Amino acid sequence: MIYKNLVLIRENNKPIVWDAFFNNDNNKKPLVIFCHGYKGFKDWGAWDLVAEAFMKANLFYVKFNFSHNGGTVEQPIDFPDLNAFAENNYSKELEDLDAMISFLISKKNEFSNQIDANDISVIGHSRGGGISILKTKEDQRIKKLITWASVSSFGKRTSTTGDLEQWKKDGVKYVLNGRTKQKMPHNFQFYLDFKANEQRLNIENAEKNINVPHLIIHAKEDPSVLYQEALNLHQWNPKSELFTIENSNHVFDAKHPWTERKMPSNLEKVVNKTVDFIKR
Repeated sequence: MIYKNLVLIRENNKPIVWDAFFNNDNNKKPLVIFCHGYKGFKDWGAWDLVAEAFMKANLFYVKFNFSHNGGTVEQPIDFPDLNAFAENNYSKELEDLDAMISFLISKKNEFSNQIDANDISVIGHSRGGGISILKTKEDQRIKKLITWASVSSFGKRTSTTGDLEQWKKDGVKYVLNGRTKQKMPHNFQFYLDFKANEQRLNIENAEKNINVPHLIIHAKEDPSVLYQEALNLHQWNPKSELFTIENSNHVFDAKHPWTERKMPSNLEKVVNKTVDFIKR
């Protein structure tokens, strides 16, 4: 079964749009939740093909848009709501992931009878990897962690720092989206939230204190998030498993839009390794 663009309505919070991919057989299945990265969304590129592969492996796979990623309920692809994007921050993304986990294993979720609430894995790509690491350290419900091309520090990202005086003075700074040509706004609240929660948002500290299996997947030639960041994570958590993809990029050779019916071979390697790790 594939359910697209379901909506989690939240009181005093923006709604979260999500997809569910699973075999409708009334057996409880491991729950796998995917967190997209910066300037990402659940329907980017080949992410639907990825979801179908997890469904075929008899896992209950969920992908969702962070509430302030710039998409809307009506238009979950790309970034029609730049005002929401401007108000996004790491704390909100952690809150969104928490809301998704709590909802999915609750009776409010009509598919909860299909989910093994004691077998939850979280996958995070890029910035979503950092969010997944932080959440796993905080949340005992998560039993396995998988990061794809994850960042190893939020404090060193240009979205967090960079020309602070000018940013503070203007109240906003812009990052060009090369694909959509939009000037993506970051309000200064992003930096203020980071500084107010710096200890909680410390990925190194979180990684050193994770007590569940962690699979780190990274392309050696990743131009966006350098391979060194995967080595950092692995060094901080020697019990983690590092799986290196050769001759690939930040999105394992996928792109948006992805029109082929097969995912690129390197992304397929990532998916197969991840499925094996979750089912181990």
